[in-house]
Amino acid sequence: MTQAPEILKGSADPTVAIAFGGGGARGLAHIHVIEALDELGIRPVAIAGSSIGAIMGAAMASGLSGADIREHTLSTVGRRKEIFNRLWRLRPASFRQAVASGFRVGQFNLERILPAFLPEAIATDFSALQIPLKVLVTDYYGQAEHVCESGDLHAALAASAAIPAMFMPVRIDGRVMIDGGIYNPLPFDHLAGLADIVVAVDVVGGPDGDGETMPSRIDSLFGASQLMMQSIIAMKMKAHPPDILLRPEVNRYRVMDFLKAQDVLAATSAVKDQFKMALEQAIAAKRNS
Repeated sequence: MTQAPEILKGSADPTVAIAFGGGGARGLAHIHVIEALDELGIRPVAIAGSSIGAIMGAAMASGLSGADIREHTLSTVGRRKEIFNRLWRLRPASFRQAVASGFRVGQFNLERILPAFLPEAIATDFSALQIPLKVLVTDYYGQAEHVCESGDLHAALAASAAIPAMFMPVRIDGRVMIDGGIYNPLPFDHLAGLADIVVAVDVVGGPDGDGETMPSRIDSLFGASQLMMQSIIAMKMKAHPPDILLRPEVNRYRVMDFLKAQDVLAATSAVKDQFKMALEQAIAAKRNS
């Protein structure tokens, strides 16, 4: 492990809280940020996350290192054969069982799928976490965001990552919940006042292209979603920005590009040093204030 710079050492170090944003496979870039915190010997006092950011946050809050998360990612969702094998093991034994378990044409039950891909070390209940975690989900009928902080962690993660039309909604406390990124794609606002330094990692990205080529139907759908989420982030930035905002280069990747995990990690590696530099400056500023 890399030794922390002298400026990051001390008995009265400023505390850090971190928000991991949603973005599907683009969120694999969060691994670099977690690895940077590991190398600096910094443990966040609170974590918030939406969608893939909630999953990454849950892994860190459960005690996994960035290296652990990287290894698990590359050995599971980064391999086509492994994805198929894990999905095959989840197959219903009969059509009757498929219907009973909530089968829907065109939608997948993330409550069943997600646990098959999570590291075994991830807690199943919020009470078992080592770091307080806020998982953002969207209350579909309530037309509002909802923060999960207790109870069934796996259900909260499934709801937070339940992309509409792709995954089935998840019931939490009797309410129908969907993707947390719909209302809050980068939940740094829920960390205000919990730490001296609030960090936000935005992996939503935006439409990528030459500016002239007409997007496909699917690309335009996901691109429009990116634009809406970026508008939400922009409004929140004006109201109360985080101390550090990181935006890895993720535009070229799509939300379900998990088979390109190695490429995503390689393309976003620069964010680790960017984060270390920004954090060093923020800590110095807090100490001198």
